[in-house]
Amino acid sequence: MSQVDSIIKGKIVLKDRVIKGEVGIQEGKIVSIFEGTGNLESEDCKDYGDSFVFPGVIDVHVHCFSNPDEGFVTTSSSAAAGGITTFLDMPYDLPNPVNNVDQFNKKVKKLEEEAIVDICLWGTISKTDGTDQIKPLAEAGAIAFKMSTFETDAYRFPRIPDPEILKAMKLIEETGLRAAFHSENDEIIVDMIDQYQKEGKVYPRAHNETRPPVTETSAVLKLLEFAYWTNVKLHIVHVSHPRTIDMIKLFQDQGVKVTCETCYPYLLMDVDDLEKYGPIAKNNPPLREKAEVQGLWKHIDEGNIDLISSDHAPWSAEQKERGNENIFLASSGLPGVEIMTPLMFNSTVANGRLSPNDFANLMSTHPAEVFSIPGKGQISVGYDADFTVIDPTQKTVIDQNSFKSYSKLTPYNGQELNCKVISTILRGEEVFDGEKVTKNPGYGKFVPGSAAKSLLEK
Repeated sequence: MSQVDSIIKGKIVLKDRVIKGEVGIQEGKIVSIFEGTGNLESEDCKDYGDSFVFPGVIDVHVHCFSNPDEGFVTTSSSAAAGGITTFLDMPYDLPNPVNNVDQFNKKVKKLEEEAIVDICLWGTISKTDGTDQIKPLAEAGAIAFKMSTFETDAYRFPRIPDPEILKAMKLIEETGLRAAFHSENDEIIVDMIDQYQKEGKVYPRAHNETRPPVTETSAVLKLLEFAYWTNVKLHIVHVSHPRTIDMIKLFQDQGVKVTCETCYPYLLMDVDDLEKYGPIAKNNPPLREKAEVQGLWKHIDEGNIDLISSDHAPWSAEQKERGNENIFLASSGLPGVEIMTPLMFNSTVANGRLSPNDFANLMSTHPAEVFSIPGKGQISVGYDADFTVIDPTQKTVIDQNSFKSYSKLTPYNGQELNCKVISTILRGEEVFDGEKVTKNPGYGKFVPGSAAKSLLEK
């Protein structure tokens, strides 16, 4: 019988099967996995019975500082409560985006003082002449680079011109990291919104109508072709339409190294919910028609979507409510790190749509593989002892007022789910016990990207 620091027992979700067994943990790492029990000995043993022990969920798309009232403490507390052990924070911070090494290093320091879960950091570039920061940001530990073909803000969240995109792709390809894009056609959208506002068409559904599917697919098509010629690893974020996936498959067949994600709202809501909830359900790209949502689910069923993210955007009630009379005035985005995992379990494993292994792939294994996150994403010997424990026999009622995020607004408020996150374990230590966050800010660590070490060794 082997002595270990701690033991986790339950229905262990491995990469290819589920076993009723136990996992041995030593110094924050997984050191042994056994089917059945009685092979390990420790004074610290947590037995979760028939609950599922998943590899720790990874959310690759989080905005901690788009709203500076949020930040690492509240977001990482929310993440822990939502079963997320690692997340990737986007670079579009207010007031200053993370488009240079000085800003990146400041953010790393803040992260290590304030985080409760582990965090990777995205980098970005400025609108012009920003590509010289790509290699330094990669060396500093950026996990990937995020850019946009749509202009949210000229300084903080700019539209990158095509010549700069091509330059950036060539440089990012040399680092081995991914170039990811918010992919919407800026010119068409701006023109349509201008026309709608002139005509007084500012009702909630107008947000969908001024961002028709072609505004996503045309932007993605351009990026796919750029990736073909530069050989960069491309990642398309928050895909909202099944045709985008159809095009991605075509280019994958031509050798383009492209991955994609969708977000939980695009699977769980449609444009009727935008009409029902108004600004609370406004995000970019917008919610789509019912048939288009079903098309995304078909791609999930066929394994064509690599991962699911939250695109956590923690806006205040005021920032949402200013769109009550004019949808175009509301901030875009929904909070998500606290509810994504139980919502997705409820709509997949709980109803038999996905196996526990498929769920683990979408929510943990594939995110770690796509972004080469070291030591994360699997229950395997040598990996970090990160676990998300879900009890399928308990209920969860979503209560937005109890959110640990600054944002207390969600269309899912009051929804009952057939599952409960009963424990979140990071590097062998419980950070959420099913009711409360159990670690203080500073327990979470910065996880540098895979390029940092290899570039420095060259």
